[in-house]
Amino acid sequence: MNTQDRNGYMLLYRSSEWYKTLSQEELQKLINQNKAWFERLTAQGKAKPGRALERTGVTVSGQNGRFVMDGPFAESKEAIGGYLVLNVETIEEAIAIAQSSPGLAYGGSIEVRPVAEECPLDIRARELAREEQLVNV
Repeated sequence: MNTQDRNGYMLLYRSSEWYKTLSQEELQKLINQNKAWFERLTAQGKAKPGRALERTGVTVSGQNGRFVMDGPFAESKEAIGGYLVLNVETIEEAIAIAQSSPGLAYGGSIEVRPVAEECPLDIRARELAREEQLVNV
């Protein structure tokens, strides 16, 4: 599984708002741990700044964006609560970084995804163009 990816990896933080059950002391401890974790990764050049996401929003779908539904996570109890972009070479290193996240000890989860080098629509358009060229030869 040692695939190199020049574009890095994204950590997507999933949360069911478990942090609302923490005491003030536990919450402050976690905030300090997270801050130190982010600062260490940034200082090592392994992370680019990420952000938390608001718990509200909409989902746009359908032809011409015809459907607008409240909440980007209407069917999900675990919403994507934030992200961090990693600048690492392998998925193994991205996984190791995700595993070191302080929030995991409290029940959070992190999805690790490679950042695509190219949009799949562009790739498919090239494939179709090649197929058309073969038919016309």
